[in-house]
Amino acid sequence: MRLFALIAAAFALALPQTASAWGFYAHTITADIAEANVKPETRRAIERLMRVEDQIGTPDCPLASIQDASVWPDCLRGEGWRWAYTFPWHYQTEPITEEYSDRKNCSGGSCVSAQVTRNQRVLADESLPANVRLEALAFLVHFAGDIHMPLHSGDLDDRGGNDRVVDYGIVPELNLHWIWDGPLAERAISGNPPVVRRYTAAERAELAGGGPADWGRESWQLSRDFVYPNAYGCDPCTGDLAERTMLDQQAIDRAIPIARRRVLQAGLRIAEALDAAFAPGPLAVDER
Repeated sequence: MRLFALIAAAFALALPQTASAWGFYAHTITADIAEANVKPETRRAIERLMRVEDQIGTPDCPLASIQDASVWPDCLRGEGWRWAYTFPWHYQTEPITEEYSDRKNCSGGSCVSAQVTRNQRVLADESLPANVRLEALAFLVHFAGDIHMPLHSGDLDDRGGNDRVVDYGIVPELNLHWIWDGPLAERAISGNPPVVRRYTAAERAELAGGGPADWGRESWQLSRDFVYPNAYGCDPCTGDLAERTMLDQQAIDRAIPIARRRVLQAGLRIAEALDAAFAPGPLAVDER
């Protein structure tokens, strides 16, 4: 038991103590799902756009595949002097004790829901230079993934769970956001049945659809109705929470199907967004 505890502690130390996006694995899986479900002509259009990767000017952050695109905006954090203005685009934390609005906490379009919409429009605009559209493709693929992680929308005055100390089973002192970003998402999409495949029209109709405002609302509602109650046993989590809590095996088991569904939805919705952006003719835009 002592050896097991030491291994668990070492694992915990190896994990980042704050996080701002789904982990590498979950993001690349959403890209794999999208790639398996886009139209053939969309896949070819993406491949053509990737040929101008060298014009992006990020040699330490490759952008030669849709998988690269899914993690490229996180890689940019290593060059804050150049890309810091994009960092608030990864989230839109809405208090779970208030009504949701996709327009709150989004000054000047500096939030995830607005940036999904903006970058899809940029990608669809064939009058723009190819490198500008490729950059937009990467932001679109990544942010459409981010908005499906519940704690990129739901918040309880804790930076989307980053300030909540939570033990994950025997692994101590992580935080609620990182657990949903990393180990929980990875566990939910590993093993069988595989999540990366071509989905049927009926499956896509059940899992996909909607737009960024809808996806953000779904994540906010999951945070309010499940993520915080599952971790703290309170509904709707008003008042002070315990300084520290634990996701035991039962809590983890309850969370796995929800995390898995969000990854599936993200991948299929990315596919829809890419198909729409590369389709002939003008992109349908919600001008609300």
